Amino acid sequence: MGRRRFATATGSVVSVWIIVNEVNKNQFRAASYSGQVVDGRRQKNLALILARQFAATLAMPMFVADPDGRLVFYNEPAEQLIGRTFAEMGEISAREWTTLLSPQTLDGKPFEFEARPTGIALLDRRPAHDRFRITGFGGRTRVISVTTLPLFARADEFLGVVAIFWEQPD
Repeated sequence: MGRRRFATATGSVVSVWIIVNEVNKNQFRAASYSGQVVDGRRQKNLALILARQFAATLAMPMFVADPDGRLVFYNEPAEQLIGRTFAEMGEISAREWTTLLSPQTLDGKPFEFEARPTGIALLDRRPAHDRFRITGFGGRTRVISVTTLPLFARADEFLGVVAIFWEQPD
């Protein structure tokens, strides 16, 4: 067991307790961690930080939201569909972010947050998939497929959601 300090990709410092369950002579079976805020800001769970790093390496559009539905990251391929960089958008609620994109069903009807894959994964904490239309900030309307997965550290510890989406032909 030991305390370590890590710097995140944004430069904030996290103090983490690492607990290692030893099996035989320095071989470990499992490790757990507990983080806290060091520099006065609310710190994200380590798994969300890793999900962000994973999204940053993908060639397909992906976003990550925390358990409160706050959008904490989307990658460069997502920026191309959305028409705005994550740096320009910043952290906002998933409900607000997805509403800005004017989601509609394939029939052209408004697509309510609770019925969209992100809403289902956040509110019901189960995976969801659907196809619908969005209008990016550049004004272009696209049909996209979205698969959203809830993230759990343990069965009772909901961390947020990840969504992978891609453009579909009309």
